[in-house]
Amino acid sequence: MNWQSVNFDWNRARAFLVTAEEGSLSAAAKALGVSQPTLGRQVAALEVELSTALFERSGRGLELTQAGLDLLDYVRAMGEAASSLSLAATGRSTSIEGDIAITASEITAAWILPPILVKLRTRYPGIRISLVASNEASDLRRQAADIAIRNFRPTEPDLIARKVGEFSATHYATPDVVATLPSPIPDALSEGPFIGFLSNNQAYVAALAHRGITLSDHNFVARTDSHLVHWQLVKAGIGIGMMPVELGDAEPGVQRLYADRVFGGDVWLVAHRELRMNLRLRLVFDFLATELGDYFQPRI
Repeated sequence: MNWQSVNFDWNRARAFLVTAEEGSLSAAAKALGVSQPTLGRQVAALEVELSTALFERSGRGLELTQAGLDLLDYVRAMGEAASSLSLAATGRSTSIEGDIAITASEITAAWILPPILVKLRTRYPGIRISLVASNEASDLRRQAADIAIRNFRPTEPDLIARKVGEFSATHYATPDVVATLPSPIPDALSEGPFIGFLSNNQAYVAALAHRGITLSDHNFVARTDSHLVHWQLVKAGIGIGMMPVELGDAEPGVQRLYADRVFGGDVWLVAHRELRMNLRLRLVFDFLATELGDYFQPRI
């Protein structure tokens, strides 16, 4: 490498990166804890240094130019490297005490993870857990969480994913609801009352149609995007709903509508590539992989 040609100012590059990520000079200045004029001078100095405009102003605020877009991935990689260097230099990379943020679906967070996290706390009492229960996929690249449990494999190259098992889910209803259905089941389900979803219910309808259950809007007597509320509605006897078989079969107030599983897929444990150099994160990741692997075994 020609070291004499490397005269890049990281503070200016950081100012550019955070402004691009935050979308405005004011938000970036707040994120970095500096004044807006100082940040603006750093971005302007970088543009002079590179002899190119990185941002242009529009009615919606700052927008990246094509040159800015071309440079963004390189500067983002520099930011990640700087963060990793800071972790190693301060000794955080070898500490097993501190915070770990885990994100998982509502069902996993409410019913599956609690006993696993008790074991984790027993083994590593210095670890403090932040559990984010969300049915939306958190962006680990933006540090929304340290570890995610997902039902799909991520494709981002800066994420590490490990398949830990398989899940299966099927339909349940109270005996009173089942008694209103003609036979045979599952053919009769096309006439049954269902609990659906407020957003993207069509994907659910399409998945059921693929398995021979044809539904229309009139089938859905209730809708919610909360899986916890969905299950409470099932148990209350409003209609037919979906649940992982481990939890549904254990609920005495409902019954499974057929023996074979309807939905299935993989369970993935995901972390940022910082996993390779952060001991605390790696220990928790490996612990969760083992425990979730024991839980998510193929079932019918």
